[in-house]
Amino acid sequence: MRPSWPAELSDGAVTLRPIKARDQKSWREVNRRNREWLRPWEATIPPPGPGGPLAHRPTYRQMVRHLRAEANAGRMLPFVIEYQGRLVGQLTVAGITWGSMCSGHVGYWVDQEVAGRGVMPTAVALAVDHCFRTVGMHRIEVCIRPENVPSRRVVEKLGFREEGLRPRYLHIDGGWRDHLVFALTADEVPEGLLNRWRRAHPGTPHKSN
Repeated sequence: MRPSWPAELSDGAVTLRPIKARDQKSWREVNRRNREWLRPWEATIPPPGPGGPLAHRPTYRQMVRHLRAEANAGRMLPFVIEYQGRLVGQLTVAGITWGSMCSGHVGYWVDQEVAGRGVMPTAVALAVDHCFRTVGMHRIEVCIRPENVPSRRVVEKLGFREEGLRPRYLHIDGGWRDHLVFALTADEVPEGLLNRWRRAHPGTPHKSN
């Protein structure tokens, strides 16, 4: 994917940049404050099968090393989200596949303190435009638990198509959870997703709550 990675993408007060080891203090602080808010939507590790090894959540540094390795291999784009210069969340384009598919999927979370200011739709639009215009991908999908209303609002505002339900798709909050699939292809947004979002919501995310 080089020179499409590493990349820094910005619009107004919102910036996406590669996650770094030195982000650990800020990243942990945001996660700590939002622990209860994020818990119902966070991926968890399923218990091992009979005789299988017990898996452990990686440390922050292990996570960053893994994300960097995946990015260098062209399989992932691991960003942190900054709003007004402060780390407020994370966005990852993962599962990047080439050949006849040219697709990937986006996962994200954001600090509850800035939710509702247009930060997350802007971040997703920046990432999708980068995937389509610079990386050369054809399709992006987002999989969301039906109960996750704030996350569903993000993709609905951006005009993602709802494609259906994937039963027991991911292990979230201690169990296998159903997810709705939302998708966009490059030819659906020839003008760019950020341009479409900006036209529909002028001024965001510069406003404050």
